[in-house]
Amino acid sequence: MASSAVNSAIDRLANLQLNELSTSSSPNLHKNLSVLSPEQIELGKMLLELGQGHLFENWPEPGVEDDDKKALLDQVSLLNSSYPGGLSSYIKTAKELLADSKAGKNPFDGFTPSVPFGEVLTFGDDNFIQYEDVGVKQVQDAAFVLVAGGLGECRFPGRITRDIPIYTDVALPMETTTGTCFLQLYIESILSLSEASFKQAQGECKRDVPLVIMTSDDTHERALQLLESNSYFGMKPTQVKLLKQEKVACLADNDARLALDPNNKYRIQTKPHGHGDVHALLYSSGLLKEWKDTGLRWVLFFQDTNGLLFKAIPAALGVSAVKEYHVNSLAVPRKAKKAIGGITKLTHTDGREMVINVEYNQLDPLLRATGHPDGDVNCETGYSPYPGNINQLILELGPYIDELSKTGGAIKEFVNPKYKDSTKTEFKSSTRLECMMQDYPKTLSPSARVGFTVTDTWLAYAPLKNNPEDAAKVPKGNPYHSATSGEMAIYRANSKILQEAGVKVDDPVTQVFNGQEVEVWSRVVWNPKWAVTFADVKSKVSGNNSISQKSTLLVNGRDIFIEDLSLDGAFIVDSVDDAEVKVGGSVCNKGWTVESIDKDSTELPEEVRIRGFKIVKTEQLQQSYREPGKFTLKV
Repeated sequence: MASSAVNSAIDRLANLQLNELSTSSSPNLHKNLSVLSPEQIELGKMLLELGQGHLFENWPEPGVEDDDKKALLDQVSLLNSSYPGGLSSYIKTAKELLADSKAGKNPFDGFTPSVPFGEVLTFGDDNFIQYEDVGVKQVQDAAFVLVAGGLGECRFPGRITRDIPIYTDVALPMETTTGTCFLQLYIESILSLSEASFKQAQGECKRDVPLVIMTSDDTHERALQLLESNSYFGMKPTQVKLLKQEKVACLADNDARLALDPNNKYRIQTKPHGHGDVHALLYSSGLLKEWKDTGLRWVLFFQDTNGLLFKAIPAALGVSAVKEYHVNSLAVPRKAKKAIGGITKLTHTDGREMVINVEYNQLDPLLRATGHPDGDVNCETGYSPYPGNINQLILELGPYIDELSKTGGAIKEFVNPKYKDSTKTEFKSSTRLECMMQDYPKTLSPSARVGFTVTDTWLAYAPLKNNPEDAAKVPKGNPYHSATSGEMAIYRANSKILQEAGVKVDDPVTQVFNGQEVEVWSRVVWNPKWAVTFADVKSKVSGNNSISQKSTLLVNGRDIFIEDLSLDGAFIVDSVDDAEVKVGGSVCNKGWTVESIDKDSTELPEEVRIRGFKIVKTEQLQQSYREPGKFTLKV
């Protein structure tokens, strides 16, 4: 039975609703006060004060659907507690940003763009190798953060309504010669980098490099199941932390009225807030302080379906250490006006400065409005002086904690409503506030050392973003960013790295899969144990080696040395860690072929169909070494 104090509170709050807000503002809520807890009544009052009385317009009499009414206010409680400053702050910010959007206000008004300072690397030269060496040494003092909230709907259009398995993005195969998924690649890369770093530490205690994975309601359980069913891909379970981000309320109109679910009048429609939430989650979790207390110096952020990024991370981390950057954005060369954001220094008329990503559709008009009549144009290098942002960040932990202690991890938000017409009075569908991980530098002081590291696109950037239909519509010469192009990029990068190390690798052939014209290189794949830096590759290939275009080479072992190998077919070699294997000679067989498939076929798994091809394994030479020792294979 409720205490007299609780009963008094209910009576008081009921009178508050009657006297201060008037029953006319929400008579249905007033009639239902008796079925709500004191906390729920307070939430109802808050919503009325925030102009959200419409949420209660369709409430029936007490005793009808009471559990649903309580469920709505329970959802309100979660939305209120999971957003910094609560729903009142969310709605206040929304009203301001929606007013700016309707008025067409330029978010960069008063700012002048200029090219920031950064480091441009050339793969394979002495400078690159030196930065890689420095970066590997830093890994023992680093933590990695994977932003993995996506379900891959854009990769698999319509998939949610089909009776097929649903993947988290990190569970997708990175390439289909081995079937290695993205998360396995990431974890094995971190473990291999950590092992290499420990070897250089000269007697220091080995540290388990931590990995944080930011999930969402859509992906949390699937990501956990993926880890547990694969024994965390070799990591200790204690090394991996999953932090789940909550969604935010959708907005129905310019007055920031919260949108109800079209199919449920007792449910507020919600959508993801954006990967910028990762900063607040890290701060509120207490992990950042734990890391600092254990001597960590760096936090590396990366996203979920870029199979190349760990080829660039060691050198970029080395740049952060040498340049002492508080913020280092990984970037790639960018053609002017191409659909990728540019790293830009912005200086305001009031003296404020920041180095951030500016989206391509904002950068060109901003340049034109500030004394550059041609806008964003290529310079003497053939590329825009504003390097392309790929959303991989390296932050120095100490300054990062200092900044988040001021902001709580809140990131500057934006809103992007789709209006029905030019009057901008109605939305086509509900919108919400969003935030982006890469906007973290917006609040930094001018004294913060913010820079970038540019590496070759073929080495660092091949994300899986687009489904086959959208990728096929991409204008020729622009990146498809699909499962098709992403897999082919893995083979291209590995082939080019081997070429730089002195191996003769045949030129690619051009083929069309799922309407996308791509280069098909030799299918070369190695496990991170074999090589995580270019220096590793150079140390493990020697003599005269050649690989034909039709060939497949899979290397899975730490100490496998390739010397005088002529490969025209498929060759697979794997070994345990304590086995040292030298391979060479001539391998010639029918090999594995890349064959086009019908993406609409239901006979193949969907993760194959989105690529438009399959690997047909006709013939191969496979050699495994499961015992310690030294071995030589001369074919």
